Amino acid sequence: MKVCGIDLKASNAILAVIEKKDEESVFIPLEIKKIALDANDEQKEMIQFYDNISGFLKVNLINKVVIKKRAKKGNFSGGANTFKMEAAIQLNTVCDVSLLSSQAISSYEKKNDIIFPKEIKKYQEAAYLTAICS
Repeated sequence: MKVCGIDLKASNAILAVIEKKDEESVFIPLEIKKIALDANDEQKEMIQFYDNISGFLKVNLINKVVIKKRAKKGNFSGGANTFKMEAAIQLNTVCDVSLLSSQAISSYEKKNDIIFPKEIKKYQEAAYLTAICS
């Protein structure tokens, strides 16, 4: 099963795809590492973002998407862009989407010895952790 972990930051959906077989997770290095939402107040930009995400999921045969949750209020809350991107991703018709809390990811990281693949970029690490925790 192919799982795409997504970390939403500012106006970018940062992506990391893994293949899960039994208890093993293998990182799949892809050319597309993030998809941006540009002028988020324009309907055509939202449609373009939706089309880009849906296309990515379809082309790469993704079975499941897991998004790292963001706080809705407080100092570490996500911006409006991230919630718009989350909604667009959840509306895709390619695969199921679930959300995973930061606490669940931190707990998994503490209980397991995580070794990041050499091919992964530093900014993709949170998305990778989100994918392997699912």
